Amino acid sequence: MAYDAAAELKRVKDYYAGDPLQKRFSALITGETNAGKTFILRTARRPIHIDSFDPGGTKCLRDLITSGDIIVDTRYENDDPYDPKAFADWMRATDIRFQIGYFKQFGTYCLDSATTFGEAIMNYGLGNKGHAGETPQMRHDYMPQKTLMNNYIRKLMTLPCDFIFTGHLKKESKVLSVDSKTGIVREEVKYRFYTTGQAVVTIPLLFDEIYVITGKTGREGPIREMLIDSLGEYVARSRLKAKGMLNSIEPPNLKELLKKAGFSTEDKPKLVLE
Repeated sequence: MAYDAAAELKRVKDYYAGDPLQKRFSALITGETNAGKTFILRTARRPIHIDSFDPGGTKCLRDLITSGDIIVDTRYENDDPYDPKAFADWMRATDIRFQIGYFKQFGTYCLDSATTFGEAIMNYGLGNKGHAGETPQMRHDYMPQKTLMNNYIRKLMTLPCDFIFTGHLKKESKVLSVDSKTGIVREEVKYRFYTTGQAVVTIPLLFDEIYVITGKTGREGPIREMLIDSLGEYVARSRLKAKGMLNSIEPPNLKELLKKAGFSTEDKPKLVLE
C-alpha cells in the first residue's frame, strides 16, 4: 500500500484535535513555607483530589473538604523512616486509581508536596535495601529516588484532569565580590525548585507552567502575588503567556488565569458521596 501523505496529515491533525492532554492544565507551583501553595487550590477546577504528604498541609481547605469539593488522602503525611510505608501505599493506590478510571471524575489532581514526596520515596528505597532510617548514599540512593520521582510524574502527566504539583524553594547564594576595605560582600541570590540532584531540571521540564507565589506586607496584611515568568531571583515560566494575554505577575487565582488565557474554567459535576 502506497504511503498517503494527505491521509497521514489528517491523522496527525485529528489526533491533536482529540487529544485531551492538549486541553488540560499542568503546573508546578513553588514558594516558601506558608506562601499559599496549597491555599491556591481554592481557585482550581473542582472537584479536587489531593494526595497530601505534608503533615497538616490541607487544614486551610477544611471548609471545601467538608463540602465535598475537595477529597484529601492524608495517610501519606506521617511516614516513619524506620518503617516506611507511605510511598508504597501511594504507588499502589495510584496504580489502582488509573486502572479504574478514578481520576476522570475530578477537575484537578494535586500532589502536595515535592519535598515530602521525595522524602517518602527515599525512605521507601532505603527500607527496601535494609537501611531504613540510615543516611542516604549519594550514588546508590539518590539516583533511584530521582528515577522514581520522574517516572511517576510522567505517569501523572497522563491524567484526564488538571495536575498541580507543589514544591518548596531553595535559596542559592553566589559571592560576586568582597570589598577589600569594608569587607562588604556582594552576592547573587537565586531561588530554585527544591528537589534531588538533576530532578531540579528534569521535573520542571515536564510541566506546562512553573509558578512562584510570593508575599509582601500591605496596609491590611500580607499581599500574595504569583510570578508566571522569570523575574529577578525567581525562575518561572508560562506557555499560556505566549498568547500575550497574561502578565509576568498575576493574582494567585488559577481559574482567572485560565479564563484570561482562553481556557475552560468549568468544574466537573459535584461528587456523589455516600
